[in-house]
Amino acid sequence: MFDLLLEFTAKDGSTVKLRPVKEEDADDIVKAVESIIAAGEFIQKEKPRSVEEEKAFIKEMQQKGNMYLGAEWNGRVVGIARVIKGELQMKKHTGIFRTWLAREAQGLGIGKKIMDYTDMWCEQHIRKLSLTVFSSNEVAYQLYKKYGFHEEGNQKEQAFINGEYVDELWMAKFYK
Repeated sequence: MFDLLLEFTAKDGSTVKLRPVKEEDADDIVKAVESIIAAGEFIQKEKPRSVEEEKAFIKEMQQKGNMYLGAEWNGRVVGIARVIKGELQMKKHTGIFRTWLAREAQGLGIGKKIMDYTDMWCEQHIRKLSLTVFSSNEVAYQLYKKYGFHEEGNQKEQAFINGEYVDELWMAKFYK
């Protein structure tokens, strides 16, 4: 079990805790996902899980030894990161990365710390981490490049966001 707590001071002077998600965080997660979906960008969901579904998902992530990190800011979880390890024996060395951060918590340096935490976890648990990012999400794309991800593929016009077709870029990083 990887239960590292990373506490730091955000750019606005507030305290942020990065820690494994708990079932009690389900309500915060569902509310944050609702706000991100309402913004209409960068999250590959059309509706959030129910609180009960989120609790079950958290439990499943823990049972499978995956990473499910919560970013706690001002007393609530405003972002997550997760790595879902390959389930087939031939793919157990790989993981798929997903992350999001509520708009009100962006620009505070939380995303960089999430990447630091994810790197620490991956160095102990997997060899290759993959992700996808929309070409219109330049901030995330540059962050991933800064953290050593490289492009492995491009699915042209894979999503329709804010009235235009955007590419979905596949990126990966190797550990060990």
